[in-house]
This record gives sequence, structure tokens and C-alpha cells, in this order.
Amino acid sequence: MAIQVAQVSRKQPRAQEAITKSLPAPVRGWNDRDALSDMDPKFAVILDNMWCLPSKVINRKGTITWATGLTSQVETLIGYKPQSGTSALFAIAGTSVYNVTATGAVGAAVVTGLTNARFQHVNMATSGGSFVMMVNGADKLRGWDGSSWWTDGGGTHDITGVDTATCIGIEIFKRRLWLIQKNTAKVWYLPVDSIAGAATAIDLGPLFSRGGTLMAMANWSLDAGIGIDDYAAFISDQGEVAVYKGSDPSSATTWALVGVFWVGAPIGRRCTTALAGDVLLINKDGLIPLSKALMSSRVNNSVALTDNILNAVSQATSAYGSSFGWQVIQYPAENMVLLNVPIAVGQQQQYVMNTITGAWARWKNLNANCFELFGDELYYGGAGSVFKVWQTQADSGTNVDFEVLQAFSYFGDRDSLKEWTLARPLIAISNTAGLLYGINTDFDKTAPTGVPTFSASTAGQWGSAKWGTGKWGGNPVVQKNWQSVMGVGYAAAIHMVGATKSAQLEWSATDFAYKRGGIL
Repeated sequence: MAIQVAQVSRKQPRAQEAITKSLPAPVRGWNDRDALSDMDPKFAVILDNMWCLPSKVINRKGTITWATGLTSQVETLIGYKPQSGTSALFAIAGTSVYNVTATGAVGAAVVTGLTNARFQHVNMATSGGSFVMMVNGADKLRGWDGSSWWTDGGGTHDITGVDTATCIGIEIFKRRLWLIQKNTAKVWYLPVDSIAGAATAIDLGPLFSRGGTLMAMANWSLDAGIGIDDYAAFISDQGEVAVYKGSDPSSATTWALVGVFWVGAPIGRRCTTALAGDVLLINKDGLIPLSKALMSSRVNNSVALTDNILNAVSQATSAYGSSFGWQVIQYPAENMVLLNVPIAVGQQQQYVMNTITGAWARWKNLNANCFELFGDELYYGGAGSVFKVWQTQADSGTNVDFEVLQAFSYFGDRDSLKEWTLARPLIAISNTAGLLYGINTDFDKTAPTGVPTFSASTAGQWGSAKWGTGKWGGNPVVQKNWQSVMGVGYAAAIHMVGATKSAQLEWSATDFAYKRGGIL
């Protein structure tokens, strides 16, 4: 009997279909706190010379050289801001003060013979006019009245009771001038609406159980203005804060201690700035709002505005905490707070926060010793020059280099190996820029190799594939072309480096195409 054999139909395997997904640009900013395997894609592992807006990420704007011809490092900038009359901007370099109100080469010094250029200053208005005054702990108090400079002890606006050459801090609180005396816990105050006269001391030493000396004073206004709920905060170098309320320190009925709190040792003498009714303090834990620090444990780092970049700030304060140049300053016109990090002279960086979203970025190549807000514009002092920030797209005519590594994403599937084949960054560019892209896999942070140029890239490297090098320019139209990429792994991230001195980049999202494999 014949045996019939069934014919088995063999189907050809179907080609694996590509999966497409889109990730937003890292608008939540730089993250140096969370694990790489558990970071929200709206963060970035590296975000250098970029700026996060609520809906997109852009490259930072550049600087212009404002004033030249200063023979030393500019370590203090002072803006004179009178109620009426002519404003002025002064730079202190070496042993001299220069008028840098106008752009260009500076003229002769307006003050000479100083011991150092590291001053603290305040503006104060009285019935006698508008004044700016400054101290550095080595020279007698210097002041400017809008037309001439004076020196304490020279017969004009003299202060008695304290040697102002020993004062390292100066502040205004409740219409009084206050002075912090070096290497003591003493603070001195003048009569109301006075820039001269007899100073009276308050010794805060008995309040500080951890010892130490006064480092700084802050006017803490809870209502973002000047009112009856203002507090005076005195900060010791050991991180204790004595908070007082009232108006007349000589009267027990109008001056009272609110409490003494421990918030961590401050970094530098320029360690505070006002922000929306609060005071921001630079200490070992980062940038701390004073209101939250006083209500929190010393070890509760989550109250810091720098919580997302906790590790970077901790490493910086540990390594460079004793360096001159730490400063925090608000730039309201651009919704920014800048934290100056003095790695070394000529190698400073800035950690910059968007005050609307709380997103951080790191800026490089702004080699700033000091910052000053003048006429709603931001300036910094560097090596023999003063620079104006957030101008054009170049740093005094040179390229602004930038780099971004977005947080790694598993694209909703942690178990499967994937092969990325295409990507499409949605970036609008207003002019010419050199861009070099890569796709990094499985937490490799290696930057795309090569120099950003305008010639097409043909290479692809597993795990860090280069693609999309090209000359982009013209009108700010979103580029929508898919480009080939090469990367195999479980998680991936876009990595971009670039350079421009003429283009504004606006990055909103990136589309990806990939194929999914098995577990192995």
C-alpha cells in the first residue's frame, strides 16, 4: 500500500518591522543625581553651553567684550544705581578702580593704591543723595556719590567706632548701613539714613554654639519687598544663621532674636542673593533657599535648588570651596540664576538655573571672577577685560561650543535588545552651525568622535554611531530628514556636539526608528 506523505508548507520569515518613537528634548535640564538606568528622558546627563526653556532646548547666547585695557584680573564689578542722575559701572582690578560705564578701552584709574580688588558693596539712598560704598577687609571704606570718590577717615562721610579697614561685609537693613568686622562675630550699624557717623556693635558670638566668625549678612524679605516682615540674617562661617526682626537694634521693644539655625557652612563672601522674597545661600549642600533651610534638617538635601545636580555641586564645593570667585546672582530679564564655580583662574564654570522650570545647565568658557547686574544687563569681569553676557551667538567673535547627552531610554521595553537604524532630530536653526551627532547605547557616555564640520559623515560605530554631520542654516525651519544611525543595545540616548558663532538652535524633540530583538 502506498503511503502518502503530507507536504509541509514553509512560510518565509517576515522582515522585522521598524518601531518608531519620539522623545522630547531634555527640557528638565542637567541631572547629576539620578541613576542612568532610571532617569527621565526629559533630563540630560550632559548639558553644556545650552539653555532649557519650558518647551525646547537652545544653545546659550554668547558674550561681547565690553571694556578692555585693565592690567589685572577683574575681581569686582560695582554698579552705581542712583534714584536720579547718571548710573555708572566700575571695575576693580589689581590695586585700582576703573570706570567701565562706556564700552571700549578704559581710561586712567579713578581710585588707586588699594590692597586688593575683592570688595563687597551696596547702594544706599538718603536725603543727601545716592551712594555706593564698598569694603574689602584691608582698605578703608571707599564710596562714590555720583561725582567723586571718598575714603573713610578723609574728612568726608567718616565713620567712627569701627575701623572700616577691618570690615569685610556691608549690607542695608531697615534704612541702616551695617558692617561685618573681619575675624569676629561682630556686626556694626549706623544711624537711620546715614552713611557716616558713630557705629554701634552687636556681638553675635554668644549665639553661635559652633563658634566661628561672621561671614555674611542678608536682608530677608518674605514679601519680595521692603516691609514690616523683613528679617536680618547673620551667617557665620560655621553655617549658623542668627535671624532678627525689628528696626532699632538699640531698643528691646523693636528688636528681637527670632532664632539661631544651622544650615551648613557658606561658600565665599558673595554667598547670598535675593530671589522672589527669599534668600539663596551657597553652602556645602548647594544652593539653598533660606526659608526652606530653616525649616529642614541639615542633611535634607532635597530642599536645595541644586538637588538635580547634587553630585556635581558637592564635588565642586569640596574641591574648589576655598577658591575665590564663588558667587550667586539673579538675571531676571532671562529668568536665570547663575552659580559661579571657580575651578581655577581662567577656568570658571557656571551652573545656571531657569527660575520658571528649575532646569539646570552648565556653562563653560565664561572665565568669570565676578558678575554684576547693571541696567538689567549681566556683566562679568575676567582677565583684563569686562564682558557683557547673553549677546549675539559668539563669545567675543569666537565659536560657542556645546554638548548634550540626553538621558538614556529603554523606549518602554527594558527586556529586549534593540537595533537603532534611523533618527530624526527636530531642530530649527537660524544660521550656519557645525553639528556632530551620535547615538550612545547602554550608558556609554563617549562623545561622537571628530570635530564638528560641514562635511557629511559616513562612519558608524557600534554603541556610539556618528551621523548627521552637516551644514545647516537659513531660516529657522525645523529639519525633518531621517538620517541613518547604527546602535545596538537595550537603552539608547542621543549625543550631540556642535559649534557656532552665528546660529540659534531650537531643539524640541527627536524621533527614532529601531528594531526589537530578543533578550539576548
